[in-house]
Amino acid sequence: MSEGRASDEGSVSPTLRRDLEAVLMVVPEPVSVYDLARALEVPVEAVSRELEGLSAEYTAQGRGFDLRMVAEGWRIYTRPECADVVEHFLREGQEVRLTQAALETMAVVAYRQPVSRGRVSAVRGVNCDGVMRTLVLRGLIEEAGHDSESGALLYRTTSYFLERLGLRDLDDLPDLAPFLPDDIEGLDDTGEHTH
Repeated sequence: MSEGRASDEGSVSPTLRRDLEAVLMVVPEPVSVYDLARALEVPVEAVSRELEGLSAEYTAQGRGFDLRMVAEGWRIYTRPECADVVEHFLREGQEVRLTQAALETMAVVAYRQPVSRGRVSAVRGVNCDGVMRTLVLRGLIEEAGHDSESGALLYRTTSYFLERLGLRDLDDLPDLAPFLPDDIEGLDDTGEHTH
């Protein structure tokens, strides 16, 4: 076992609560008690007890976020009573220019839709989960069902996306051919190198 997680006697480290919070702040999807216990190298019972304690503590303190068990996993969510404030903040922030990463991610979704987060990340070569969440919150992309083979959540652009770009429909998107390298042998239709 790693030092600082659990001792030889099986007692749980006082840093477990802190470590759980740190992990839960970055997970894009609910994570199971088992996966948390395995990653932090502590007993499942200790993780379950701490998660329930944290959830109750956040509620008792009236925090703007909540720790909930959903889909057989735990994740931090905004409290429902704060939804209006968050929505207002995000709408006001829509006039802020998108980052290069957001523009690239949005382009992949626009040209490959419907597309999963994993596929977008594969095309860009970096994890796009955070950028995808931002684009969803800004109303530029939305969920479009699940992939029939993998079950992955799919995304597509919204009518707001078309409105912001001044397009009638997706057929008005510019052709990508002029922007591709002259020598595209060995590239698939996403611009990735084939093996």
